[in-house]
Amino acid sequence: MTDPEQNRITVIADEKLWMEQDALDQLKNVAALPGVTRAVGLPDLHPGKIPVGIVLETQGVIYPHLIGNDVGCGMGLFETNRRVKKFRQEHFVKKLNEIESLRDIPADSPFPEKCPIIDLGTIGGGNHFAEFQLVEEVCDKEAFNAIGIDKDKILLLVHSGSRGYGERVMDEFGDYGGIEAADERAAAYMAAHDCALMWASRNRFMVAKKLTDHLGCSSELKTLIDCRHNFMERREGNAERYLHRKGAVSALLGPVVIPGSRGSFTYIAAPSGETGVSLHSLSHGAGRKWPRSLCKGRLKDKYDRSAIHETRIGSETVCHDVNLLYEEAPEAYKGIDHIMDVLVNYG
Repeated sequence: MTDPEQNRITVIADEKLWMEQDALDQLKNVAALPGVTRAVGLPDLHPGKIPVGIVLETQGVIYPHLIGNDVGCGMGLFETNRRVKKFRQEHFVKKLNEIESLRDIPADSPFPEKCPIIDLGTIGGGNHFAEFQLVEEVCDKEAFNAIGIDKDKILLLVHSGSRGYGERVMDEFGDYGGIEAADERAAAYMAAHDCALMWASRNRFMVAKKLTDHLGCSSELKTLIDCRHNFMERREGNAERYLHRKGAVSALLGPVVIPGSRGSFTYIAAPSGETGVSLHSLSHGAGRKWPRSLCKGRLKDKYDRSAIHETRIGSETVCHDVNLLYEEAPEAYKGIDHIMDVLVNYG
């Protein structure tokens, strides 16, 4: 649906998709910023300090605060050398429960540049995660094979970003509000931004390497997809036009990973050639339905201390923070199947 007054705000949704009014109001507010030419809310739109699940196109101005402090946050999908038939979930769970966090696994940076991330190879808090996965169903064999995935091997999906480095970028540039695209501060922000993108990707790789090293299956770690969802992109052919994505992945860079909540499926999707309606962007996940502060109160009588670690598809969650387990429960998120249906219905 498109905003009838401005004809430049589009919400990718259907009549059955629950959409919080606060999120829609926040989308309208950021769409009213000077220089914004178009705004899109994707099916996983939900409220935050900045609404999550949005894409804004601007002309002649950039807004670092719209990207936020986790510049480059995204999804990295890796193929391990552990074959599905040799995978033992209980062994992985036992080994992972031996560590409190990834800080307990030492690792030197293999990259030649000086690392700006203090905790390189750590996941972070909130909804950041690492999940071992296997292929359940292939809908398009040709597209699947083009990615080079071996469905007989265990995959590892890592959701993380640039950690403390992104926060330092935000501290330096976030208070400016809008910055004229021709201003030297804009060039300085974009340089720091692009560096954060690189290190966020490297951080995801290091998370995967630490985990697979610890579990003894890392000799052939292969990156299949790496897609970011907090970043700014210059529009091709127009140096002063920018896409600001907050919780949205680009539909211009090939296949993307769109995960559901804990205990639901992750989708690997191929964008079509007709993504202009969504400013060439796709959802980055299921999208929150409940505020974190309400989750434990609503769910504490549904789960005991053991059941909160288990999922409906037979997987098990390793997490030592009970409150976080409730905050990230599947009930707190929209249904990923519905999110995908909406994207498909919009072409």
